[in-house]
Amino acid sequence: MSENTKPTGLSTEEARQRLQQYGPNALETHKVSALLKLLGYFWGPIPRMIEAAALLSALVQHWTDFVIIMALLIFNAGVGFWQEFTASNAVEALKKQLTLKARVLRDGKWQEIGAEQLVPGDIIRIRLGDVIPADVKLIEGDYLSVDQSALTGESLPVTKRTGDDAFSGTIAKQCEVIAEVTTTGKNTRFGKTAGLVEQAQTVSHFQKAVLTIGDYLIYVSLGLVAILVLVQLHRHAPWLDLVQFALILTVASIPVAMPAVLSMTMAVGAMTLSKRKAIVTRLESIEEMASMDVLCSDKTGTLTQNRLTLGDTGLFAAADTQEVLLAAALASREEDRDAIDEAVLQGLQDRDHLTQFEQVKFIPFDPVHKRTEATVRDTTGQTFQVAKGAPQVIIEMAGLTGEERQRALQVVDAFAKQGYRALGVARKDAENANWTFLGILSMFDPPREDSAETIARAREYGVSVKMVTGDNLSIAKQIAAKLGLGTNILQADALPAKNQNQSENAIRGDEIVKSDGFAEVFPEHKFAIVRTLQANNHITGMTGDGVNDAPALKQADVGIAVSGATDAAQAAADLVLTAPGLSVIIGAIEEARRIFERMNSYAIYRISETIRIMLFVVLTMVFFNFYPITAIMIILLA
Repeated sequence: MSENTKPTGLSTEEARQRLQQYGPNALETHKVSALLKLLGYFWGPIPRMIEAAALLSALVQHWTDFVIIMALLIFNAGVGFWQEFTASNAVEALKKQLTLKARVLRDGKWQEIGAEQLVPGDIIRIRLGDVIPADVKLIEGDYLSVDQSALTGESLPVTKRTGDDAFSGTIAKQCEVIAEVTTTGKNTRFGKTAGLVEQAQTVSHFQKAVLTIGDYLIYVSLGLVAILVLVQLHRHAPWLDLVQFALILTVASIPVAMPAVLSMTMAVGAMTLSKRKAIVTRLESIEEMASMDVLCSDKTGTLTQNRLTLGDTGLFAAADTQEVLLAAALASREEDRDAIDEAVLQGLQDRDHLTQFEQVKFIPFDPVHKRTEATVRDTTGQTFQVAKGAPQVIIEMAGLTGEERQRALQVVDAFAKQGYRALGVARKDAENANWTFLGILSMFDPPREDSAETIARAREYGVSVKMVTGDNLSIAKQIAAKLGLGTNILQADALPAKNQNQSENAIRGDEIVKSDGFAEVFPEHKFAIVRTLQANNHITGMTGDGVNDAPALKQADVGIAVSGATDAAQAAADLVLTAPGLSVIIGAIEEARRIFERMNSYAIYRISETIRIMLFVVLTMVFFNFYPITAIMIILLA
């Protein structure tokens, strides 16, 4: 820890002074002034053609035409500028909603602030799945496994220990540490805090198709105008009038506003989605969302309430339920606000009993080890270890064999048949080399009240919902039946494996398509589920919340980071939910389809209007030798 940093962290006043000194922890962005943007609408191929038409009107002294053309040019520039201004404001607002958060120690208390407010000298906590918000030095904790691929291109995580530096924009893959911020903003090795949202630099499949049609229309329009000019010159028509008319006809027929209108429609639509608690990180993903026909949804927190309540306890070495709960509580961290930890702490009859113990070391839960561990010191100075986690993992740690092992598995199975999740708890004293299996806690996470109705609504839209859970098969079937999903639930080992031949993969792929959900799923299984569904021509959505879910979210046509997801999951997702529940996702699909329908309707209208104007006007003038409509009428039509 540096000399300028206190163990209690900076004070609010010190942080304010340093923020003024060092500036916000964000990358500098270069903004074009609003005036230059507005003037840009009077400069370019199309505006110049309209301005040339106005100049020709002035030369031939058609002052009415001149005034109307100039008025429409200014009106068009104003509308275009306002559309771009609205769209850019919408995207900027979305970026602000996805700003990284940081857990910082200030005034002696842990609090959550926007990462852009971090200053050098701040003490922050970095947890599994966090995008590290600034360059930091590790000051407390065993180690931190960091994914630096965004910075260095290395595919394997790098282990950082106390005293090592970790860099902004890299991702914590394992463990939890306390770190001191060393540099912020533009001075960091690499910054990502300016926004997880990607600007719309790419175009969607729909936009590509529409713009390709637009390109063909431009060529056809220019060809027809060339024919018109040659025919009329051959007839000795006044060339000034002819050039003016040809310019206006070309401007009216080219669907020049189409890309801007499509982008604006998506940007404004994205703002509407954000009001429905669904933030789009890529504007083009709205199209994929509208086309989605399979949604793989996490059970916990999306289909269920993520509000765990304690049930019965299976006692083993513990004298009573409170002894099991005390050990489980000591293997928890209240400030992490984890649903399981909160349920355990609420179950304790005497919370004050925890003050007699000091947590010396804490190893947080991760999807690989599936447990939390803590080293604890009591008032006599004796230390011991406690652990809680997946029953199978804790059973293996405690080395249960024979009848005890059989009874433990029976207890887990009995809880599962009632739809209860099981949590194994164990303790290891300093003088004992082996873990002691204390017991098994049961917890129930009830389905959301609206989940069954929302799933039925999704089916009406042609979206098949598949449940994805890490719980065992019995619990998955219980919950699926209550939700009206069906009970054709596959275990993770039913997923395709690399060593299977193609025909076996095809059979398994068909089973996956027909299934109602998947049980005992690890994050890597989600990737296989997505790939298989996509191979069977399904537009697939996948939900996730952890750092290990990021590959599946990136692979999915629509990756959805659920409410409370890690920074890494949000960065990989196309859609970030700010409220829990399946209804938010289905509501987003509804809105995406409305947005897509608006885009589709405008594209069809604009293409048909171009064809109508060109064919009608050119053919009339070629065959009947008269102007069917005036230049002003064409501009008003366009």
